[in-house]
Amino acid sequence: MDTVSDNPLRRFTSFWLGLSIFFAFAILCVLLVPFLKGKKSDSADGAAAAKRVEIRKAMEEAQASALKGSPETVFGQVGNDLLTGRPEAVRDNAQVVPGSPTAVALQSAPDEVVTIAKVDPEAPIDPAVFEAGKAQYILCQACHGVTGDGVPGLAPPLANSNWVGGPVENLIRIQLRGLTGPLTVSGTKYELPVPMVAQAFQTDEQIASVLTYVRNSFGNKASAVTPEQVKAFRGEVGKPALTEKDLIPTGDTAEVTPNDQ
Repeated sequence: MDTVSDNPLRRFTSFWLGLSIFFAFAILCVLLVPFLKGKKSDSADGAAAAKRVEIRKAMEEAQASALKGSPETVFGQVGNDLLTGRPEAVRDNAQVVPGSPTAVALQSAPDEVVTIAKVDPEAPIDPAVFEAGKAQYILCQACHGVTGDGVPGLAPPLANSNWVGGPVENLIRIQLRGLTGPLTVSGTKYELPVPMVAQAFQTDEQIASVLTYVRNSFGNKASAVTPEQVKAFRGEVGKPALTEKDLIPTGDTAEVTPNDQ
């Protein structure tokens, strides 16, 4: 038998030496944490993550200011919005149900040519409509950002967008049918990995107000959108999501792939 390994003093010394090394390593790790946190990443993923955190924080602050009161009050407000924004009938008082005969007929039917009354782009924007649109935009912030700059890898920007300031028909149809990529926005091509979901559950007034707000915010300046213009395209509800080729061209066709895509 090895008498050295059975030496109590040797075992006692080894125990405390190992324990000292462990604590020394732990203290070193604690001291290094601030330096590791302070190191900024220059990668595109790091920048995108920081941007998403910033947008989420701003969105939560905006939602908090819009939905004030007790939980019961907030839930009541959200419930009322859902009830007032229920899907509208599109033909013969029938709802568009996926897979139904009405849905199949709509999907196979060609797009109708709709003529809508134009609004003077120089006409002043109704402050009440603008504020109503600003409130509705809360639903859009998660994807397009509080300041309309978009979210890398999720949704393109609305700020200074050729589509936002272009024909109002494009925006109305996108709201009612959704949009799938790719899409070139102000010369930059976005793949749109997540298609935009149709917002047809909103009323004509809600869609008109939020589009009016977007068309006159984030560096955009264009005519207001009216509920009558939105109503003219209600017949397209239930049709497949639009693509860029389905939209009225805006003249901005140059494509440059962004670094964050």
